Parts: sequence; C-alpha cells; structure tokens
Amino acid sequence: MLDARDRQLLEQIQTGLPVCPRPYAEIGTTLAMPEAEVLERLTQLKQQGLIKRMGVIVKHHQLGYRANAMIVWNVPDNLVKQLGRQISQFAFVTLCYQRPRQAEWPYNLFCMIHGKDRETVLMQLEQLKSSCDLARLDHNILFSRRCFKQRGAVYQPKNPTSLTHG
Repeated sequence: MLDARDRQLLEQIQTGLPVCPRPYAEIGTTLAMPEAEVLERLTQLKQQGLIKRMGVIVKHHQLGYRANAMIVWNVPDNLVKQLGRQISQFAFVTLCYQRPRQAEWPYNLFCMIHGKDRETVLMQLEQLKSSCDLARLDHNILFSRRCFKQRGAVYQPKNPTSLTHG
C-alpha cells in the first residue's frame, strides 16, 4: 500500500531524475528524506511491481542520429528468444523485444537501429542479417518520418487541485 511519502516520491520522479552527481540525494533534499530512504522506497516500489523499471530517454535526433529504423521480423516462435539475445548484442541495436503477432501483422520480433544517416542504418542491418543468419526471415524496415515526444510514466498530476471533475 502506498503511503503519503511514496506518493510524494512518485510525483517527484515522474518528470525525470535531476541531472547531477547524486540525483537521489537531491530528490531526498526536496522531500526532506535521506538519500538512503529514497533508494529504499524506490526499491520497495519496484519489488511491489508499482514501478516496472527506471530508464533513460535519449533524444537521438539532438545527438545527430537522423536515420532511425524499426526492423520488424517474422521469426519462428521457437527461435525468438535466441535471435533476440543475438540481435541485442550489437552496439547499434538500441531496443530489441518480442510482441505478439496480429491478424494482418505477422512480425513478432522488433529491433531499433539509430544511425547518423540512412546508408549507415542499412549497412548495419546487412551486418545484422549476415551475422545472425537472418536473411532468410521475412522482415520490414520502418524508417521514422518524424520525432515524437518521449517522456516517462506520469503517476499522478503535479497539481491535483487543477483537475476538473465532471
């Protein structure tokens, strides 16, 4: 069960961690909570399944990565985990995960490649296909056409009194 301090902590982290050498200490200062308590509460919230994961959102476009492609694969179900592990070992693969197939969408393994240009991404894809023996598998290359806003989960509004009820 969440107490008031857990709710304050969730509200504090939902917009991201402070960029500083000790972000949990800074959060603790804001909440009048020792750094160790911040870490302990976050650990407990994760163990309870209330926080699934904490990660970093990288703004690829601002770093010069202009060609971003999601490669979708139709992989035999018995090979998904093995190939997923192999694919995710490549430094240029930033995401690799399984999704259930859909009626008109046969793809079940997804990986993301971020590159400075389209040619680089296509060369990396060829390297991936060759190294992992993927050339025989049906796949599709989905290059991004625009950037979407990326942000973490929002657990509760920053100012709950500003909500309207109706």
